Amino acid sequence: MIEGSVFIEFSLIVLIAVLCAGFMRLLRQPLIIGYILAGILISPYGFNLVSSAAAMNTLAQIGIALLLFMVGLNLNPASIKNVGKVAILAGLGQVFFTFIICFVTAKLFGLSSLVSLYVAIALTFSSTIIVMKLLSDKGEVDSLYGRISVGFLIIQDLAAIVVLMVVSSLSIGNVTLSSFALETLLKGVLLFTFLFLVGAYLLPGTIKFVAKSQEFLLLFSIGWCLALATVFSYFNFSVEIGALLAGVTLSLSPYRFEISSKMKPLRDFFIILFFIMLGSQMVFVNISHYVPLIIVFSLLTLIGKPLIILILLCFFGYTRRTGFLTGITLAQISEFSFIIAALGVKVGHLSKEVLSFLAIIGLITIAGSTYFILYANKLYSFFSKYLKVFERQKKIDLNSYHKIKPYEIILFGFNRIGLNLLESFKKLKKDFLIIDYNPETILSLAKEGINCRYGDASDSELLKELHLSKAKMVVSTIPSFETNTLLIHEIRKRNKKTIIIVVSHDIDEAMSLYDAGASYVIMPHFLGGTHTSAMIEGFGLNLNKFLKEKVSHIEHLKKRKLLGHEHPKHFH
Repeated sequence: MIEGSVFIEFSLIVLIAVLCAGFMRLLRQPLIIGYILAGILISPYGFNLVSSAAAMNTLAQIGIALLLFMVGLNLNPASIKNVGKVAILAGLGQVFFTFIICFVTAKLFGLSSLVSLYVAIALTFSSTIIVMKLLSDKGEVDSLYGRISVGFLIIQDLAAIVVLMVVSSLSIGNVTLSSFALETLLKGVLLFTFLFLVGAYLLPGTIKFVAKSQEFLLLFSIGWCLALATVFSYFNFSVEIGALLAGVTLSLSPYRFEISSKMKPLRDFFIILFFIMLGSQMVFVNISHYVPLIIVFSLLTLIGKPLIILILLCFFGYTRRTGFLTGITLAQISEFSFIIAALGVKVGHLSKEVLSFLAIIGLITIAGSTYFILYANKLYSFFSKYLKVFERQKKIDLNSYHKIKPYEIILFGFNRIGLNLLESFKKLKKDFLIIDYNPETILSLAKEGINCRYGDASDSELLKELHLSKAKMVVSTIPSFETNTLLIHEIRKRNKKTIIIVVSHDIDEAMSLYDAGASYVIMPHFLGGTHTSAMIEGFGLNLNKFLKEKVSHIEHLKKRKLLGHEHPKHFH
């Protein structure tokens, strides 16, 4: 009878989650908000459905372990190296300044030092899952601000590892600082030594054997995750940090992508239960006196954090556009924030009221930042003129690497497509100018003696300086619909005969660009099939021709690799 009641209760909870998630989907909000709302509905403030809390919390704990395991899979040394020095330094700066400002603000509102510490930490981190999903949907993971945002997220995830280790080492009772530090250090050294030895000498051969069966690979991955989580729990660390490091130990494995893809559906299902249980634990009876805190901290996250990022990136020589877009992309709190806050309640550092007001801030900032990201370019167009004060004298002299004169061909955005176009421009033997807002790209082009300029295609002042009326061809490889629409309108006002080529990843947007006056719209996702079809028609069944094309393609890929180009990765 008890088993039957648990099954019915679980079924009702999942059904409510489906309805809430569907409602969020209609509002174009992250489903995580729907899950938390579902938790509120099943709590004592709603239908009061949680009578088997122990069973539900166990399932939620598994969800957190799987989530952090997946995060760990992406924290390999190569990914940290690829984010660049600026992303690392600015990322550390963002963590430091956000923490200090939020901590001082919490203290000014009369919160204790310990609670202020948790609140500041919670507001420092941004949501990896939400940011990666929305950037992927927009096709801007590989844009300059997208890559910098990923760098910030990696730095935050590494900082979160340290926080999780510290919090999970604490208990409800008091401990002296010296004994705590010594005990944590000894246990940490022991566990990390064990993981290093296993990861270096045991795992590679084991994974190679296990990967022969995809079913066995999935089972082994789950087992490894839960086993390390259990070991860390035994040493009085949290299961969360054990699961995360389990993922890190597999991050260098060539099979990490297979592991990630197979575990994703399992993770998604169990993580739903965590956010549902989080919502069910929210307390609203004594939450009214937290309303001023909720308003202030929501504004700090939605406005203050982006402002810090904007200032830091402009200090490092990036345009205000890059700083603005990166900032609003990270204007929310993280899954880690909820995990750390829930852990704080578990060890007795936080009350459920504090957890509740942090969850409310999470709901507000996740919802707000979603719209920020979706309408980023429109927001930038509106605020651009007010942001000039943050843009210091650029490290790159705008006129250093090109002659000031009209150009027959202008290319906006030198990326993967731009490399091919550059070769074609050279063959045409026409004067051409490349414009890009990545300082590293401009420096690289300048070393090759190519006319280039540091600038932003959406900057109307720049467009006025480019003598667009004299240009015979303008190409934009920037995937932003708003930027390309603006560019087309500006060119058509000056010259009706200019050939305008732009990029789009959406059919409806491509049709709108044609209506606006584009001469041709490149749709990269469809070009691969067209190119392959042309090869088949041209080569027929001649193996030698395909092998010749293969050699040429390999050389081309090696060149792109040297330039740091990668195929864009899609996150779901």
